[in-house]
Amino acid sequence: MTNRQLFLQHIGQTSDAPLALEIVKAQGCKLYDINGKEYIDLIGGISVCNVGHKHPKIVEAIKKQADDYLHIMVYGELIQSPQVLYATALTHHLPSSLNSVFFTASGSEATEGAMKLAKRYNGRTQIISFKNSYHGSTQGALSIMGDEYWRNAFRPLLPNTMQLNYNSFDELENITDKTACVIAETVQAEAGIIVPQNNWLKALRKKCTQTGTLLILDEIQCGFGRNGTLWAFEQFDVVPDVLLLGKALGGGMPLGAFIADKKIMDTLTHNPVLGHINTFGGHPVCCAAGLAAFNVLFQERLIEGVNKKGELFKTLLQHPKIQKVNACGLMIAVYFDSFETNKKIIDALIIEGVFTDWFLFASNCLRIAPPLTISEEEIREACRKIISALNNF
Repeated sequence: MTNRQLFLQHIGQTSDAPLALEIVKAQGCKLYDINGKEYIDLIGGISVCNVGHKHPKIVEAIKKQADDYLHIMVYGELIQSPQVLYATALTHHLPSSLNSVFFTASGSEATEGAMKLAKRYNGRTQIISFKNSYHGSTQGALSIMGDEYWRNAFRPLLPNTMQLNYNSFDELENITDKTACVIAETVQAEAGIIVPQNNWLKALRKKCTQTGTLLILDEIQCGFGRNGTLWAFEQFDVVPDVLLLGKALGGGMPLGAFIADKKIMDTLTHNPVLGHINTFGGHPVCCAAGLAAFNVLFQERLIEGVNKKGELFKTLLQHPKIQKVNACGLMIAVYFDSFETNKKIIDALIIEGVFTDWFLFASNCLRIAPPLTISEEEIREACRKIISALNNF
C-alpha cells in the first residue's frame, strides 16, 4: 500500500476530504512533495513556523538537547535548563506582571490551564469569550468557542459560559463581579483577521479591572511578531492578566504556555496541590527549539519587516473577485463571495505550487500566514499566481 492509502486507513481523519499532500521536505518558505514539486508555503504550519522551516539554529538546538536528555520527569518537578532559560527569556520581553510561565504541550492546554487558574484565583465560575473566537478543541476550550456549529454536537459542555460580540462596547456590561475571566484573541484569527477597534480592548481591560475579572489574551496565533510587534497587545496599550501562547512558541515543536503574575500562578500550588499538571509540557527538546526560534526573531530582525511585507500582499492582491483584504502584519484574510469560490482558488493554487487554506469561521476567506522570513520575490510570485487563478476562474 502507498503512504497515501495508509494515511487514509490508519490516521484519524479530521475531514472527509484531506489535502493529503505527501510532503518530504520543508525549508525556508518552501515545501517539497514526494514528486519533487515545490510549493510556496503561505500557511507556515498555521502561524507555527515564524522563522521558516528547518532553520539551522533550531535544528542545532534540537540535536544538542537530544544529546543531553529527552523526557526525564513530569513538568514542574525537576530543574531543567531549557525550561528555565526559555521562561526567563520570555518574561524578559514581557511586562513585569507577566513573570511566571506554565509550560504546556499545546495551545489548547494553555487555554484549559488558564481557565482553571482564573477559577482558582478568584473563586468565580463564569467564563466569557467572544463570538467567532477559537481557543482550541478540547472540551473546556470548545465550551468557550464562539461558534455553535463546531460545538453543538459535543454538548453538554462547561456550564456558565457566555459569548459576546467582539468590538461591542455595550456588551461589556455583561462582565460582572461573578465573572472569573474574559478570554479574547488580541486579534481574531479564524473570524477573518478582525482587529480591535476604537480602543475597545482598552475598554475591555478597564471593565475587567473594575470587576476583579482576569483578562486572558490569546496570542497563540498572533504572537511572536506575526502582527508586526513581538506581542499584539503592545499595539493596543493594554496588558493582560494572563497571556496564552502556542504555535510559534515551540519553533516547530509542540509547546504551549500560559503566563501570569507569580502571585496568581501560585494559587495552583495548593488547595489542591498539583492544581494543574502534565507529563510533556515544557519538554526539554521543545523548549530548546523554542528558545532558539525566539532568539532568531531578534538576531535576524524578522519582526521589523513584517508590516512592510503585509502591505505588499495587500497592494498586490487587487482583483474584482476580491471583496476586501483584512490584514494585521502577516496575518491576512482575502475575502471572496463564498466558500465555493475560495475552495476553487485554493485547489488551483495547490496545482500551481502555492499552499494555502481557509478559516474556520470565515470559510470564504483565503488564509495567508507565511513564515516571517518570506522574501519580497516569494510574495510577488505567490500573489501573481493568486491573481492568475482568479483570472482563470
